[in-house]
Amino acid sequence: MDLHLQDKLVVVTGGGSGIGAGITEVLREEGARVVVLARRAPDADWLAKTGADFVQAELSDDAACIAAVQTIHARHGQVYGLVNNAGANDGVGLDKGPAAFRASLDQNLIHYYMMLHLLAEDIKAAKGSVVNISSKTALTGQGGTSAYVAAKAAQLGLTREWAVEFLPHGARVNAIVVAEVMTPLYRRWLDTMSDPDSRLAEITRNIPLGQRMTTAREIADCCAFLLSDRASHMTGQWLHPDGGYLHLDRALSR
Repeated sequence: MDLHLQDKLVVVTGGGSGIGAGITEVLREEGARVVVLARRAPDADWLAKTGADFVQAELSDDAACIAAVQTIHARHGQVYGLVNNAGANDGVGLDKGPAAFRASLDQNLIHYYMMLHLLAEDIKAAKGSVVNISSKTALTGQGGTSAYVAAKAAQLGLTREWAVEFLPHGARVNAIVVAEVMTPLYRRWLDTMSDPDSRLAEITRNIPLGQRMTTAREIADCCAFLLSDRASHMTGQWLHPDGGYLHLDRALSR
């Protein structure tokens, strides 16, 4: 299916690793121009192979975000799409205190707002699309992750708020709710367990469709669709490409 993304400019925050890298790869396959925005440069060989551009920015720094958008405009012109993806579950729970909580929101939430604040006029003018990458923890809770859950829940609320704001301009805002996806960060978390293989088997047993992890590619395919005009009447939606993990009875997988 042609997603009609040829030559459209999409900014992907955290687009050089994990789910973000998968999104960058699929968008490039579809002919989109992609700018990866992150604090660290991706692998040089990977970047050359994908043909994406890279702009370095500490996303928790407002001034750095402003400078990055200026660079993007200077190099490429008008932005069509934004994928707000960067962030990580940093385990800031109730025990860490308000300073750590606020710092975590800077890392996981505020830049979602900041990037769209800076690119809103571009996306309105292009009748473009925004995809916010959120997490199942926004809807289920997890324990010990107050700040991350607050950020992810806020992203879902903002998806619908921004969808309303963009309605008069024909631009769309949707979210993908990620559940169990194997990424380098997820692998590092598993490796903190006393028996990582057993823990992984326990997790996948509870994923109803196929008893397997969702792949980064599956998230990326969903994201590319949402960015495209093939999803032209979808806005304010929370999509769950998770093998039924969140919504189906876990007894089905046993």
